[in-house]
Amino acid sequence: MSRRILTILTIIGVTFGLAACTPRPDVADSAAEEFLLRLREHVGAHAMTDNPEVSEAAINTAWDKLQAESLDAELLDVYTKDNAATAKYHLNWHLPGNREFGYDTQMKLTKSGSEWYVRWQPTVLHPDLGANQHLELRPVIAETASVVGSDGAVLMRPGKQWRIFLTASETDDVAFTVEKIAEALQKESAKRDGVPKIDAEKVTREAKEFHGDYSVATVDERTGNALKSQLGQLAGVRLNEEAALVRPDPNFAPDILSRVNTIVSDDLQGTNGWKIIAATSEGNEVRELEHHDAKASPSVRVGLSRRVQEAAQAAVNTRANDKAMMVVIRPSTGDVLAVAQTPEADKDGDVALHGQYPPGSTFKIITAYAGLQRQKLSPESIVGCPGTQDIGGRIVTNYNGFGLGSVSLRQAFAQSCNTTFADISTQLKPGELKEVGNMFGLGVDFKIPGLDTYTGQIPEGDVMLDRTEAGYGQGLDLVSPLGMAMVSATAAKGKMPTPKLISSSGVQTETRRDEHKKLDPKLVAQLQDMMGAVVNGGTAAGLSKFGDVRGKTGEAEINDGSHAWFTGYRDDLAFATLIVRGGGSEHSVAITSEFLKRLDAPRS
Repeated sequence: MSRRILTILTIIGVTFGLAACTPRPDVADSAAEEFLLRLREHVGAHAMTDNPEVSEAAINTAWDKLQAESLDAELLDVYTKDNAATAKYHLNWHLPGNREFGYDTQMKLTKSGSEWYVRWQPTVLHPDLGANQHLELRPVIAETASVVGSDGAVLMRPGKQWRIFLTASETDDVAFTVEKIAEALQKESAKRDGVPKIDAEKVTREAKEFHGDYSVATVDERTGNALKSQLGQLAGVRLNEEAALVRPDPNFAPDILSRVNTIVSDDLQGTNGWKIIAATSEGNEVRELEHHDAKASPSVRVGLSRRVQEAAQAAVNTRANDKAMMVVIRPSTGDVLAVAQTPEADKDGDVALHGQYPPGSTFKIITAYAGLQRQKLSPESIVGCPGTQDIGGRIVTNYNGFGLGSVSLRQAFAQSCNTTFADISTQLKPGELKEVGNMFGLGVDFKIPGLDTYTGQIPEGDVMLDRTEAGYGQGLDLVSPLGMAMVSATAAKGKMPTPKLISSSGVQTETRRDEHKKLDPKLVAQLQDMMGAVVNGGTAAGLSKFGDVRGKTGEAEINDGSHAWFTGYRDDLAFATLIVRGGGSEHSVAITSEFLKRLDAPRS
């Protein structure tokens, strides 16, 4: 007898007793329906098979390994001949995350006496299951995206790292064990860059106080493989391999990239897919039954440029014994392209980003624009440049006391006349110089994800002396190299850019500024003209060989010396260079020259 049954089993809340207590259906159709209902409800289906023990384990394993939340079962057809029947049906598993796994399969039924039994085979659960196999839900891991620089270079990519764990309770001598770890790290550090060193005393103390596995350090894959042979036999020490973002060049901006990793790690993971497999009892995959691809995330872009960063780092390293630093910004986008410091500067922290230093004559960019805007000056305006000048009781002196007499504002700017710009700033109203500085980014509070920054501060100037000294970058003026790079970027673009490190959705720089205070394009062009004069015959003439470079030198006097400054731009690059207590500005110009030379060198 053949009968087609098109019905979805919808019986709800049926409680099944043991097979011995419930009469079996005497019709194959009814038996198949009841079996599927019990399978759907995950109650007692095994009792209707000819091998209850094996089928119960198989059914439970299917529900467990699929992590099934529910099951739909639709009987499609039953073919009966004498005491044997074949039932065809559709199963649809509802899995976590709104996933569904549906397919057709069949079962054989046999009648013994007046009762029908399901002949148990793994194919009852899936047509492609073999003996001792089960269904299993597994993730399809999405490939982790890379972090790329603004020039397309990969700065961080998916890879492996090794974590060194120490369990103090498993070793008789914690101090001895830690010392062995420290020695091994020191040995590998001598072979390659980027291998961490540890404070053995500190690690010993903390490991003793820690309950469980104490994380001593993480190392790259190559170092981890080397350490396994050296540390593998030490009691209490374990090396664990982990997925991680790795830097192709461990020495490339490690501090900044570490913070980038913390911010964007979730954005790099993508969305996992999933698959259903037939697996052995040991968990080995036999075949794939269903596959849904993972969705990889796009690479995360950061402003850092490998080429620019490497050129800047090499340039400041020419003054390796000094606290030298450089910041480079792209005016058109605000991307922070490079933050370079010597190891000596590193001892004070990220001072290129948030150090507070008097700017010296680089501040004359601000004073010059204020004179153009508020006093209707022009580059051709004739101004005084005496060697010294008494302004309200403050004796202002030019470098080495040089004097030019009456000259154009352009020449006074190019030769860096302190007396000229002290006079301009003194004539400004309180707050005007600060307001102009804010338009160029100085004193603006930027919250840049991945960077801790400070741009600068300018006094209100209620006291005339404060205005006088501020005009040539002394007194109460304070800036960071980032702040001065922002000044040059604003001069280059004609509008203050918003600095940023990470270009990713949801990662934005927060700032407060008055958008209504715009720079005048005509006045910006005049300022650019004067900054060009500094390089073409002025105090930074050595940079003229690198093309259309425009900028301003500065020497900021302090009690025990002076800071050497240069800030400027070329094309779509704005930069600021500082040597703390570096003396004359010619030294910062030399670093900038080295930077541009390396930047222009043919790529290897």
